[in-house]
Amino acid sequence: MAKIAIVGCKRVQDQLCIACEKCLKAISEKDGEFARYDDDIELMALGDCGDCPGLIMPKVTLMNEISDMLDRKYDTIHLGTCVVKAKKTGQCPLDFDKIKQLIKDNFGQELVVGTHDY
Repeated sequence: MAKIAIVGCKRVQDQLCIACEKCLKAISEKDGEFARYDDDIELMALGDCGDCPGLIMPKVTLMNEISDMLDRKYDTIHLGTCVVKAKKTGQCPLDFDKIKQLIKDNFGQELVVGTHDY
């Protein structure tokens, strides 16, 4: 089973998509970036980036501490489509390549940029 977490944009989440319904639909239909999984997908955590400028690493650290404490570990973190849109159309300061490497180095987890195409 694929165990994932989703990190959305604190400023956009619940503005473009209420209650992350698009991500939840994409998970259930294995759509968009979730098509990569052959197994069932279990959403272990859903949170936001921690806000600008660039507070994602402290936020992911806290998410991982809580997941360890609750024995709900995940292997992969998806940056929500809202983060991708914030980067393309706003002034999101995240460097996706740098964040990917930091998450891999610090937590041994994969970071996937994006969730769905709608």
